[in-house]
Amino acid sequence: MMKLPRRLPLLLGLTAFVLAFDRATKIWISAHLPRGRFIPVIPHFLRISHWQNEGAAFSFLADTASPKIVRWGLIAFTCLASILIFIFLWRLARRLSMNAIALALILGGAIGNLYDRILYSSVTDFIEVTILGYHWPDFNVADSAITIGAVLLMLDAILAKQDAPAPKP
Repeated sequence: MMKLPRRLPLLLGLTAFVLAFDRATKIWISAHLPRGRFIPVIPHFLRISHWQNEGAAFSFLADTASPKIVRWGLIAFTCLASILIFIFLWRLARRLSMNAIALALILGGAIGNLYDRILYSSVTDFIEVTILGYHWPDFNVADSAITIGAVLLMLDAILAKQDAPAPKP
């Protein structure tokens, strides 16, 4: 019988938390806020909105002439990426590291958006931010987890490079 890496249950718990929190917020938004409506939270900065994104991140490819091809392409890509992330997570799960936490966050976010895309053909976005007049594309908890995970991966790479010993002349 194969032994689970020591920290894998904890990391998969983080993935499950992201997925559950993402689902709960999307269900709440869908039940309480009609599509296209919004609730101001911080005037001229933050609103809770309700949008359906049929494309990829930042609505990329949302207005394509082939929405079914885009949808199934995104589903296939996300499935493949999730499998690869799980494999990397398995390998890193011997200890709790920034990379392992990052991958757990990314996996939870990817599965959260994949769930929407498979069941509803689009992803529910509901966080709307405007900074200095620039309207950031609406996003959700899953997108936030993916972004935080990506930033942690980059931060770990930068810190590892700084900690590496300098080459000898």
